[in-house]
Amino acid sequence: MNQAAIHQLLTSGAKHKKEDSLFELRLATNLGIIQHLFFSLYPEEKYGSSFKKLLSLLPKLFASRPDDLRQQDLSRIKSGNWYQSEKWVGMQLYVEHFNKDLKGLQEKIPYFKNLGINFLHLMPITKRPNGENDGGYAVNSYHEVDKKYGTKKDLENLTNALRKEGIILMLDFVVNHTSDEFPWAKKAKQGNKKYQRYYYTYENRTIPNEFEKSLPEVFPETSPGNYTFIPEMDQWVMTVFNDYQWDLNYTNPEVFMEMLANLVKLANLGVDMVRFDALAFLWKKMGTISQNLPEAHRVVSLFRMCLQVIAPGTIFLAEAIVAPKEIVKYFGEGVRRGNECEVAYNASLMALLWNSIATKKTILLYKSLVSVPSKPKDGTWLNYVRCHDDIGLGYDDGFIWEIGWNPQQHRKFLLDYYCQRLDWSPSKGLMFMYNPKTGDGRITGSTASLLGLEKGIKKNDAELTNEAIDKIILLHAIIFSFAGIPIVYAGDEIGALNDYSFLEDEAKKEDSRWVNRPQQDWDVIKGLKNTESPQSKIFHVLKKLISIRKASSIFADSDNTVLHHTGNDHILVFERTGGTQNGLLVVCNFDEKPQVIEATWIMKLGYFTKGEPKDLISDQKITVQSGLLEVHPYQVLWLAKN
Repeated sequence: MNQAAIHQLLTSGAKHKKEDSLFELRLATNLGIIQHLFFSLYPEEKYGSSFKKLLSLLPKLFASRPDDLRQQDLSRIKSGNWYQSEKWVGMQLYVEHFNKDLKGLQEKIPYFKNLGINFLHLMPITKRPNGENDGGYAVNSYHEVDKKYGTKKDLENLTNALRKEGIILMLDFVVNHTSDEFPWAKKAKQGNKKYQRYYYTYENRTIPNEFEKSLPEVFPETSPGNYTFIPEMDQWVMTVFNDYQWDLNYTNPEVFMEMLANLVKLANLGVDMVRFDALAFLWKKMGTISQNLPEAHRVVSLFRMCLQVIAPGTIFLAEAIVAPKEIVKYFGEGVRRGNECEVAYNASLMALLWNSIATKKTILLYKSLVSVPSKPKDGTWLNYVRCHDDIGLGYDDGFIWEIGWNPQQHRKFLLDYYCQRLDWSPSKGLMFMYNPKTGDGRITGSTASLLGLEKGIKKNDAELTNEAIDKIILLHAIIFSFAGIPIVYAGDEIGALNDYSFLEDEAKKEDSRWVNRPQQDWDVIKGLKNTESPQSKIFHVLKKLISIRKASSIFADSDNTVLHHTGNDHILVFERTGGTQNGLLVVCNFDEKPQVIEATWIMKLGYFTKGEPKDLISDQKITVQSGLLEVHPYQVLWLAKN
């Protein structure tokens, strides 16, 4: 049983206790784990006084929690794992690209409700440097709103309005680094030793050179190396991402406590889910790649255990785009199992779906999915097709060899297929961070352009256009039906194409990820009643899928997903099980040609006990001819037990 479940029991048995008493109960319940985690990072003999400081900080942070959010906290504790419900469907967006600013975003709440969206992830909206700022991930403040988006009051008005409409909000907590303009960095530049210890700073290159022997480069093209010389303080500072992003030194407990205070201030703005950005990088150790280290997991868990005492209605999303065997660790292992992050990106599923589109095969998808260790029952996935970032190709080389493919050549094929190096490919993607030394690279582009809609429209090719629409629906139908919370990237619901205007912006032109960060086209949205347009077809089918999902508890994440092998490498089949009377079978064809699968085993699962099952997407009964089920090109079926 994780700590949240214990808090639920305590709350249910303490109906008449005051909020302060419930806080003390939560603190007492978590204290042993908090102490264990703290001293595993910061040895007691040296940092005993720091632990006492943390204990005195927790009630002060709880006292800062607004009353309405405290009531929401108690409600969520009582409801259990509320984030595993089938009701949640999200959208990720840039505020300035969606509708100007926070006030403009609030005006579009009816649009979200019409589509069925009740969970928003806003890309960074806090203060950041002018010019290059990594899309807002170089932070000047963790809770002050950048003036281009409005004011903190505008944000509070938005979160209040969202709560009234039953819409939850996720914002980023850039936990690994600050900008070089952050107040701590400014003081460090001025020679303040205390704040220099908040970062990894060195007087010469001796230690940095040792670190560099094992540290990989995150942005080898635009920001090679992992250290930057700062003339103002005549020292080198660790900058793993960009030279203007200084890595925080979590070996210093003062950094943890300062960041905990920043986290609570963010949560107190009405944030329901906190996206822990770059959490895999939190702990640095010489001789390692300084990613996914055990200490990084302990830091995240320590944040979680402390926030659970202060603001238990706020949960964590792990932004760790790593191998499947690594990502499940962010739900917590051992004593931390179920006590680290409640939600994690299902980046492996995303990347594997794009692999299946290019190869028209599902064999790597199956091999990878069956190898993922089980997650704790209290955790869930965030499933997505595209996001603001690139598509990495971090597949397991062993699985690729087992299929009979060469890993290096296979990745080259995927880059060629998606990045316009093959004339016959329908994709119009761009390359990101290509490393000529290794041949490694990543892929950028909008969902629609990567799947052929841009090429189909420009060529006036109806067949290619319709095929692209089918692919867009296929991928979204998978994330809507797979266990976890589905999240749509803004613009994908209307088939937004690549936006090449970034090439004309000096601050953006070297970062091809901006091609997938278009302005929301409200003129297109006004014309969605024209049901013959590609944009309208995509929108209305996705709206229908969302409605179907939210109407059935079979889509809730209760560890009820089962993969089924069919013997046809073009087909993916998984089931959301619900007993003899309830269940959903998802059948997907990744090929451009019709495919058939033997249907006897489907009948044995109970999907033909009362005649032909119904496909919830098409509202059609599904027939079997000669014991074979035919699936059309790029078709997806949601078969309900009858």
